[in-house]
Amino acid sequence: MTPAQAVEHALAQRVGGGRRLDPALVLGVGLSLGGVAVTQPLALLAGVLMMALVTWRVMGHGLRVAVLIAVAVGGLRATAEVQGHERAWGAARVLVGPDSRCQGEGAIVSSPVARGGEPSFLTDLTLSCDGRAVPGRHRVRLHGGPDDLRRGDRVDVNVQIAPVQILRNLELADPRPGAARREATLSGTVLSLERTASGWGLRHTIDGARAHARRRILATFDPLAAPMARALVLGENDLDPEDDEAFRRSGLAHLLAVSGTHLVFAVVSLVGLMTALLVRVTWLSSRICVARLSAAVGCPLALLYADYAGGSGSAWRAAFMLTAVFAARVVSRRAGPARSLGWSLCAGAAVDPLVAYDISFLLSAAATVGLVCVGSPALAWAERLTLTGKSRVFRYLTASVLATVGSMVPCAPLLALMSPDLTLAGVLANVVAAPLGEIVALPLCLAHAVMTPLPSLELGAARVAGGALLIVRQVAHLSADASALAFAVPPPGALHLVVLGAGGAATLIAAWRGARRRALAFGALSLALLGGAEAWVRWAQTPRGVLRVAQLDVGQGDAALVDLPDGRLMLIDAGGSPMEGAGFDPGARVILPILRERRRAHIDVVVLTHPHPDHYGGITSVLEAVSVGELWVSGSPGGASYRRALAKVPRVRTSAELCDAHLSGADYRLEVIGPCPLAPELGENDNSLVLRFEMNGRALLFTGDAEEAQELALLERGARLDADWLKAGHHGSRTSTSEGFLRAVRPALVGISCGVRNRFGHPHQEVMDRLSQSHISTWRIDDRGSLELTLRGGELHYTGFALRGESRRVPPQARSPALAGAEP
Repeated sequence: MTPAQAVEHALAQRVGGGRRLDPALVLGVGLSLGGVAVTQPLALLAGVLMMALVTWRVMGHGLRVAVLIAVAVGGLRATAEVQGHERAWGAARVLVGPDSRCQGEGAIVSSPVARGGEPSFLTDLTLSCDGRAVPGRHRVRLHGGPDDLRRGDRVDVNVQIAPVQILRNLELADPRPGAARREATLSGTVLSLERTASGWGLRHTIDGARAHARRRILATFDPLAAPMARALVLGENDLDPEDDEAFRRSGLAHLLAVSGTHLVFAVVSLVGLMTALLVRVTWLSSRICVARLSAAVGCPLALLYADYAGGSGSAWRAAFMLTAVFAARVVSRRAGPARSLGWSLCAGAAVDPLVAYDISFLLSAAATVGLVCVGSPALAWAERLTLTGKSRVFRYLTASVLATVGSMVPCAPLLALMSPDLTLAGVLANVVAAPLGEIVALPLCLAHAVMTPLPSLELGAARVAGGALLIVRQVAHLSADASALAFAVPPPGALHLVVLGAGGAATLIAAWRGARRRALAFGALSLALLGGAEAWVRWAQTPRGVLRVAQLDVGQGDAALVDLPDGRLMLIDAGGSPMEGAGFDPGARVILPILRERRRAHIDVVVLTHPHPDHYGGITSVLEAVSVGELWVSGSPGGASYRRALAKVPRVRTSAELCDAHLSGADYRLEVIGPCPLAPELGENDNSLVLRFEMNGRALLFTGDAEEAQELALLERGARLDADWLKAGHHGSRTSTSEGFLRAVRPALVGISCGVRNRFGHPHQEVMDRLSQSHISTWRIDDRGSLELTLRGGELHYTGFALRGESRRVPPQARSPALAGAEP
């Protein structure tokens, strides 16, 4: 039997066991994916219609109706969850403010995890901030405090908190479902904590066991191996950034994620041992089926272990699937892989309506599908090689490669969402590392948690398991460094996923029904449609004859991507934190993912308006990942990190050169109108590069952090400032956007780049009042997410995250009489 025939035979046995699809599997998929309606309603509708077509002959009418109801229910529950969190987050922003010192009283509601040597946990608190009571209760993610905290503990805290940062960019995945799943509306640091009452109950006990296991791992494992052991046992992701990147790029991250393998060692082994012991109790085994009794114990045991192991999506999915298997055994039924997977999906969606946004849950489910449909038959086929005289080594290698490929193929689209490249070295890395990780390290790490009474045995287990993990770590680094075997993959969009889902289902169903030629035809058609979808995306993301500006949400900083009408791409500033080295990296988290979505690996011009870290903080990541034609800077010297960034680009141009030149095409013109000349006595803000784009009689104006002094210099020099859209200077500070400057610009729309956690009160109320009194529309990035402007044929339109892609027209320079005086 060939591998293809083995897969065909396995599908016939596993997917449905007859002429119809398993109802539990279909309903589980429907409930899980219904949540996609929150962010991609049209894609979900298209997917449901396509799936209805490809499953028409293998699904009864009643099941079709049930699936539609499941999708609708899943969508409604997910929408309610996201909207509820949005309301709570909005209220927290108003009631608490951007950065506050607060006192709180409440309970710990999530299992504490260790990150960077400090506990991180979710609390439910009543707050008093800066001397005033805050209405209601709030979910607050806190960092710090003692390491023995547990769920249910009641605490009094002094904290420094702010609204959680939710970066909302139109071109990236909607972050709201993820934020709703994490529950917190506020986050910050513990300044002091007093436990006023200790909790009780099962979860409290589990957290005590977790804290004990964490302490013993840190005490006995090699420091390089301890984070990996904690990931295996407790589900804590606290790896060194370089190790984390290596495991991700090598395709070995699954070895450190709690999955079905963990439950086999931790739960199935215990259930099997319990059965073996109870069989020997004659008076009991002669009266009842001890295998069913053990299976009944295994049901809650699987769920308790998932909670102990960190409660990740992959852990819960595996626990739900194992619970379904045990429950079937209790009632003397057999639950096949498809039905067990289906019930695990149903349970996951019932507990979490936003489970479709849990990448670990989806990866776990996809890998299970791959193992069931390809891995298991591949292993059976490899077993038959023994009969043909093949060596055991050859059989093992063949089976390992086929099983690895089988589990990786369904995961590939999801991995492409997370990483810019995949590697073929991952197949070999899994063959080498999986036995060490799953057969040596995993059982020893799990056993290590109960070896404390035997110190010598505990230390021995730690050394052997730690040694195995260090070898796995080395394999991960070697695989990640094998750049010759890595290949770039574009992130799949909604259209790609619909094609892959429907095409994959059609192919598998055809194979299940024994129609091999039809399966091959469906597979080929899916690949052709996928290629067409990718070609369309690449064409759409390189617009011609259009001036497109995307003002990005990077928190309290500035960053914008500008597509010029001739196809060239500019990046104006790269975001960052006002405090150098603090906060997240906007280059890695926002700019590079958007460039991946656009399929752009080259930026023609990078502009750093001035050397402040909230404008250049993300540039290092960008320069390391994509090629850059030239870099424009003001000429201000800046600090050491700024100068290091400049040294990475061969061609750097300053305002001294740029003020005498311009960039233009057939129907557009870009001018640098400030600082001309550089005025060192004014400081770096007032020496920001100021750029004016003009096309078909409409104009856009970027001002960096220019304040009143530079605005006055521009006015005195007679620079042309009129523009339909203005980026407010210095994030809407009262030191910028003066009345005289507004009178000269006469904008119809002003974009204000500021973050929800900024400590400066941006935008200042004086500026907002000035704009309001002048009847100028505003778009605040902190309130409404990213903004996108499109100028084509003299018509300027804008959209943004808050508009969900709905386009609105910008009227030609709607001048305010209060500022503009008489019409020109």
